[in-house]
Amino acid sequence: MSGVALALEVVVVFFLALFLLHRYGDFRKQYRMVLFATLLAWFLCFLIVFILPLDVSTTIYNQCKTDNQAHQVEIETVNHDNSSNSSVFPTQRVLKTCQKPWSYIPDGILPVFWRVVYWTSQFLTWLLIPFMQSYARSGAFSISGKIKTALIENAIYYGTYLIIFCSLLIYVAVTLKLHLTWSGLRTIGITAANTWGLFLLVLLLGYGLVEIPRSYWRASCHGQLLAKTYFKAAKLMTEKVDAEENLEDVMEDVRTVNETIKYNHPLRKCIDTILKKCPVEYQEKLGRNMDDYEDFDDKGNPYPSKKSLVKLHKQVIYAVQRHNRTQVQWQILLDEAFHLEDVAKNETSSTHKFIHSFPSAEPPGWISKYLYTPTVEWYWECVFRRWCYRVLAVVLCAFSAAVVWSECTFFSTQPVLSLFAVFIQLAERDYNYVYIEMACFVTIFFLCYCVYSTVFRIRVFNYYYLAPHHQTDAYSLQFSGMLFCRLTPPLCLNFLGVIHMDSTISHQARQQTAYTSIMGSMQVLSFIANGFYIYYPMLIVLLCIATYFSLGTRCLNLLGFQQFVGENDLTSDLVDEGRELIRRERRKRQRTEDGESRRREWRERYSEQRERYGGRNRSVYSELKETDGSGTDTGRAQSRRDRSDKAELLQDVEPLDFTGEEPLETDSRRSAGGHYLSTSASRSRIFDDV
Repeated sequence: MSGVALALEVVVVFFLALFLLHRYGDFRKQYRMVLFATLLAWFLCFLIVFILPLDVSTTIYNQCKTDNQAHQVEIETVNHDNSSNSSVFPTQRVLKTCQKPWSYIPDGILPVFWRVVYWTSQFLTWLLIPFMQSYARSGAFSISGKIKTALIENAIYYGTYLIIFCSLLIYVAVTLKLHLTWSGLRTIGITAANTWGLFLLVLLLGYGLVEIPRSYWRASCHGQLLAKTYFKAAKLMTEKVDAEENLEDVMEDVRTVNETIKYNHPLRKCIDTILKKCPVEYQEKLGRNMDDYEDFDDKGNPYPSKKSLVKLHKQVIYAVQRHNRTQVQWQILLDEAFHLEDVAKNETSSTHKFIHSFPSAEPPGWISKYLYTPTVEWYWECVFRRWCYRVLAVVLCAFSAAVVWSECTFFSTQPVLSLFAVFIQLAERDYNYVYIEMACFVTIFFLCYCVYSTVFRIRVFNYYYLAPHHQTDAYSLQFSGMLFCRLTPPLCLNFLGVIHMDSTISHQARQQTAYTSIMGSMQVLSFIANGFYIYYPMLIVLLCIATYFSLGTRCLNLLGFQQFVGENDLTSDLVDEGRELIRRERRKRQRTEDGESRRREWRERYSEQRERYGGRNRSVYSELKETDGSGTDTGRAQSRRDRSDKAELLQDVEPLDFTGEEPLETDSRRSAGGHYLSTSASRSRIFDDV
């Protein structure tokens, strides 16, 4: 059963990492090595989170066996002493009954497992992923050129790290007079990595503990959520326009270079590589310069160097990716805004049926047809959704308060103040392993959710940005994998300290988990083990207070980065601007829908008239065959019937609107003239929203 539980969790974690990578990455366009490195980093980090509860339950069982062995030795010693003195009766002690957990993992498996997982993740985060980041962002046209660029960038980056680490190591060795061994150096390296990760962990965790419950509470307030959507629309439109202008400028540079370098120039292959990265519409405009068969002259015209082409290639990759991302995000944001506006309209509906402004073009499935009906959708969107979000926000708020309290008191072992340590110790008395594993998993999952969701939310300009719907570039994917590998080990150590399973922090004589055993003894640097690891997490209180009052958001607003902070002039202006943009897009989509419906209606009428006209012709033709073909009256009657049928067909068909614009809106104007807009009126309607 233990092997089945371990194998099952490995498979589940792999598919979870694969699903997230598919959501954010693009399997068809990105490098296979980049995708593999990111998938491996996410998989190993998620694996630590899922397997650690099994390690805790196995350690508790092993601790029970160790206690029984110690008691057995003590009983034998007491009995031996009592046998020499016949006047003293032998002492009997009842041994504890150790129940083996359902997910018990035999000795020797977990230490090897953790060693492979930990050192593989460290190799990824400190060596492979930074190299692949430079490789993916390089604009070189060959594999060797990309590798050379990546080696140079990483040599400069890690050379600086190595100098700082060696300087601090010499200072610590001389000041504390330590006799360092290979095991001590390994422990110092692990301690340095975990210290860096813990420093960043507290920052991200302090933000997530407040922002996640608050985001669910705000999601239950429909008006505020709609205002924030308008705000995001105004900001995204600015970014979208900027991305389009940037792409135009880069494509202009590509056009100039494409016209300069002839078909037989040695650098023509580089130009062809750049053109393949351009959008299809620009490729059709630019084309290949194959009409000019004149030989190039090195002395006649100044040609760009290969270094400048490498830089241009890098700019093209960045501009195209940013443009595609903003286009996709704009369409997704429009659908979200239209849906929120539909919810606002349907809240006052007396029929209790949800009506969409723009019905889906896809045919409804069996779920929406039989289960998620318009009535069910109305009750969920207009009634139950907000209350579910509020209940969830209250539960998450209670979890956040428990985490903050435990982070500030986990160093106290007598009495035990950490709430999570109390829960685990109560379950440990009864050896309720299912409860222990579930409590550990829920706690560490909530901590990881607060940290990882912050990693997915943060955005450093356009340098690092995780965008869903396959719009994340390779650099951001790898940067997230690198952050996960650096944050997960200190997060797990912090969790073990919170539940008093780390003797380095709790100072209790008990068996260590297999995960803690690979970290070594942190007592090599006692000022970090007894100081930084214990007191630094208390700063989470200050970070939670700062996040609650939105101090970071207000500072970004002061620096010129617009953020949604509630009621102020800048926010109100952007909300109004976003509302107008959504209205404009709604009118455009409505005109498109009306044009499509008119065209479909015309096609249906035309097909009906054609069938009816063809049926009449066949009937007349059969009558002619029955009568004498030499008579002229029959031919004249047939010609009159044909003319009458044609006139009827022309009267039934509505005039086509080739401008794609809709007719006059009011019924009175339609009945008065029966015609569509004139040319000037159509033009005014077309440019009304520009």
